[in-house]
Amino acid sequence: MSWQVGVFIVGLAVVGAGVAMLVLPGPGWLVIFGGMAIWATEFVWAQLVLRWTKRKVTEAAQRALDPKVRRRNMILTATGLVIVAVLVGIYLWKFGLALPWNVDE
Repeated sequence: MSWQVGVFIVGLAVVGAGVAMLVLPGPGWLVIFGGMAIWATEFVWAQLVLRWTKRKVTEAAQRALDPKVRRRNMILTATGLVIVAVLVGIYLWKFGLALPWNVDE
């Protein structure tokens, strides 16, 4: 029982550090999954959560590799880049190479 309490506390510390890294610099999700893996050595519920997570990540990876999804993402990215390029071009045409806070109306 004391071993499980120790594993729970160590896993909780690792998961807590991962949650903090979600807003601070660091690999937050990776650390959270590491804490879940620590918990999974002793707790069945953590094993089930890890199994579910692995399945969802695998499904997401397969969807991302789908040619239709890749084509759509490439088209959306290209469209976004064209829009940004046009907006930058309009800004440069109107104001020249001046920073926004130095533009005099």
